[in-house]
Amino acid sequence: MNGMLTLDQLEELVASGEIDTVVVAFTDMQGRLIGKRATGRFFLDSVVKEWHACDYLLAVDMEMEPVPGFKAASWDKGYGDFVIKPDLATLRRIPWLDATALCLGDVVDHHGEELPHSPRAILKKQLARLSQRGMMAKMASELEFYAFDDDFRTARDKRYHDVQTSGWYIEDYHIFEGTKREKLLRAIRNGIDAAGIPVQESKGEWGPGQEELNLVYAEALEMADRHVIFKNGAKEIAWQHGKAITFMAKWKKELAGSSCHIHASLWDKEADKPLFADKDDKNGFSKLFQNYLAGLLAAGGDATLLLAPNINSYKRFVAGSFAPTNLVWSRDNRTAGFRVLGSGGASLRVECRVPGADVNPYLAYAGLLAAGLHGVKQGLELPEAFSGDAYQSGDVPAVPHTLREATERLDRSEVMRAALGDEVVDHYVHAARWEQAEYDRAVTDWELIRYFERG
Repeated sequence: MNGMLTLDQLEELVASGEIDTVVVAFTDMQGRLIGKRATGRFFLDSVVKEWHACDYLLAVDMEMEPVPGFKAASWDKGYGDFVIKPDLATLRRIPWLDATALCLGDVVDHHGEELPHSPRAILKKQLARLSQRGMMAKMASELEFYAFDDDFRTARDKRYHDVQTSGWYIEDYHIFEGTKREKLLRAIRNGIDAAGIPVQESKGEWGPGQEELNLVYAEALEMADRHVIFKNGAKEIAWQHGKAITFMAKWKKELAGSSCHIHASLWDKEADKPLFADKDDKNGFSKLFQNYLAGLLAAGGDATLLLAPNINSYKRFVAGSFAPTNLVWSRDNRTAGFRVLGSGGASLRVECRVPGADVNPYLAYAGLLAAGLHGVKQGLELPEAFSGDAYQSGDVPAVPHTLREATERLDRSEVMRAALGDEVVDHYVHAARWEQAEYDRAVTDWELIRYFERG
């Protein structure tokens, strides 16, 4: 694949001086790339085997504050190191950075066992459950974001007020409006594609300056890796162009939120054959597909914290906004939480419309697969498809409305605890409760404007 490297190819490029730096990284709880930059030679001599980092990196909040109360890492335990084992299948050139390659890794303990609360390990556990059934998952992320003419530092200095979006009117699919920021979007498309992450296309989204970029679907772990590299890369390229972009789920009250619609299907692992379609069924659905989708309906609400991990995530769930408020399924209906697309074969898939662009893909993919596998294991029956405007239906399961509600839902979920493990659920529930508590202590602009004089 264009952009991907073997170890032998990297050796040649380092020897010739074409590559002198290797970014080694893993993904933290928030979905960010965390790591180091090694010289090319030191990577080949040493880091290729393993590298170390402080274990607090999977026990901090967005501000890098060491959160008290985690069992996995704490002041009492001394915040020692864990080990990152590079996965050479992720080794690639990063064309927008000079003479640079990148390699993601798995977080393990000093005995070589993967840490269960590492996002990549959480997804790999669900993929192993699929593999035991002779199956694999293929998935795709559709990420939306807003682009700004202000750079990141200027936006920060403005405290993110009155920042200038790279467009000033509603422009869904408008070619001319998209042309105004094509210099940036072309650099993102071509840069990401050249890094071994096949890009389908980009388009103007609904909001002023909002864009959507679609990646070609792939095996689930590969797609999650591509997702986090793309997101980091898009920010780096925007910075290089003197622009800023945001993947916040809802950056401004009156504008559309940014989603990450996740498409998924199950395949026969050995034959590489799609398993969701059945031409003899009246709906064209295999029994596996019906059970899987029924599992999403039954347990998807329990996984909401993994799909919407932040306080801001829940500001996006507004009726009539193309973000779902109810967990129903329907054929090609953008008001439903689960939208079934495709007519058969490889095209038949489920699109989950719940996640925002702030999602950690490893956690979201794992939560969805855990819910779907629950339906498969229990042989759950699929209810009839919802028809009409799901925003107007009050007698169907709703998406949890707040981070607090989603956190308690995950904490109580027998399905998610059985699939992910108590250690993982407790870790992410604790992180969410900390985030909620930090928000509860904050004094917001809304409060100041509403109460400073008149309260």
